[in-house]
Amino acid sequence: MAHMKRYLIERDIPGIGGMSLVELCGAARASNRAIEQIGMGTIQWQHSYVAGDRTFCIYLATSEEVIRRHAELSGMPVSRIIEIPQIVDPLTANN
Repeated sequence: MAHMKRYLIERDIPGIGGMSLVELCGAARASNRAIEQIGMGTIQWQHSYVAGDRTFCIYLATSEEVIRRHAELSGMPVSRIIEIPQIVDPLTANN
């Protein structure tokens, strides 16, 4: 399996904060289908936060190009991609 990096993908999607669970399920299915097409060893969706008219999605992927291909296949726009090289959390204090 290729080396995967962690990315934050910001998406501007007007009205997403008011979508029903059924509508959000449709978006999740579209993402999962795109991942299947691209290949699980290349991209993995971890989770997303929905806030107002934006989503903030955490993905593991081999490159930004793979993230953009996923967006194209899933029909979900990409406003910004940020690589996350390091995570700091409460357990970091134990180091």
